Amino acid sequence: MAAMFLLHLHSRVSVSRFAIAQSPPRSLLTRASLPFPQEKAQFHRELEAAVDVVERACRLCVDVKKSLLSSKGRIFEKNDQTPVTIADFGVQALISLELGRLFPSIPLVAEEDSAFLRSSTADSEKDGDTSLADLVLSAVLEKASDGYKSLTMDNVLKAIDRGGKDAFSFDSKPATYWVLDPIDGTRGFLKGIEALYVVGLALVVEGKITLGVMGCPNWKEDSRSPKSSDNETGISGSGVVMVAHVGCGTWTRRLFQDVMSNRMISQDGWKRCFVDGCELVHEARFCIPESQTWDSLPFSVLFSSTTDAQSVTEEGKVLLLPTCCGSLCKYLMVATGRASVFIVRAKIKTVIKVWDHAVGVICVHEAGGQVCPLQVTDWSGSPLNFAVDKAGRRILYPSGGVLVSNGRLNEQLLKIISSNSSVL
Repeated sequence: MAAMFLLHLHSRVSVSRFAIAQSPPRSLLTRASLPFPQEKAQFHRELEAAVDVVERACRLCVDVKKSLLSSKGRIFEKNDQTPVTIADFGVQALISLELGRLFPSIPLVAEEDSAFLRSSTADSEKDGDTSLADLVLSAVLEKASDGYKSLTMDNVLKAIDRGGKDAFSFDSKPATYWVLDPIDGTRGFLKGIEALYVVGLALVVEGKITLGVMGCPNWKEDSRSPKSSDNETGISGSGVVMVAHVGCGTWTRRLFQDVMSNRMISQDGWKRCFVDGCELVHEARFCIPESQTWDSLPFSVLFSSTTDAQSVTEEGKVLLLPTCCGSLCKYLMVATGRASVFIVRAKIKTVIKVWDHAVGVICVHEAGGQVCPLQVTDWSGSPLNFAVDKAGRRILYPSGGVLVSNGRLNEQLLKIISSNSSVL
């Protein structure tokens, strides 16, 4: 399977900025509006395309979600016991197809491959059922651009594999590639209709993250959540798209669901967003992974946590925000000023994947207004190394874990981590 797919790649060498220079003329691209002048964004064509395809991917997710809630959808479990749905594969296929058409020289690093789809298809054929691959194909056809209305299942499987681990081999040189998490927070996606999940897409150019787009269909501004007075994002309603481009800031725009026509439409009205202005650790708002506890983190030596905003005035307590599944949801919270800190402890048996962090890094950094060049680091204070996995660019090895902050708190937080990590 991997060998056949490699025939569709131009080469197995790392792609330099030449790939960007050879991207298609503007007339071939979907013209999604951007919140800043094109001349300020070197990669505005890539960003426009990314915004368009992420928005359509969010619509695919919404449609699949409706089918799951109506008990007509199907949930599957991969060999590693993680859940997967039509949406996971459908989003990856859709984005891979569209970006592959517009920027054929830029490879894709993504979470899924088609192995599970192929095996489930064989099982379905034996039982006479509609296969998962058929359902994915149908979902993609509904959201693909006009040039893809004659898609076949083989096209979709190859598109998914374009982002798989065997599709491309990098070397130690800086490279240019897309990073995609088709659905960050699948477990949240499978929960109630309000649960948060994110479609995350970033572009790395010669080893540096240059742009990112996050789509969160269920994002709502919660008036009950404490907000910093300097956070004027103005996001409300159902769903949000966040974009960031190096040197241009982080911006958000609402997504609206048009119930009458059963389609999602976006509205101009970009709002600049910023991290919060908190400068004292005990006043910070924290979020952590659902799989980890406050007691397992270095801050617990000095502070206990509470989810009750009214009780944070008590000495020695900090506010821990309840959030739903997925690392990118937490990055979104820090970038909009809803949370001050997101922290992850690296576990021996847990592999930290690039797509769980890449797009979040640039969104938080650009939302920081250059307050601190290292708003996302490992626990030793070093920036995350996205090229440490030289061949695949798929795995991160952060020392101790990942620390995301508003920048103003970074030095204080790192001192606490350094002083107390060995105590736990």
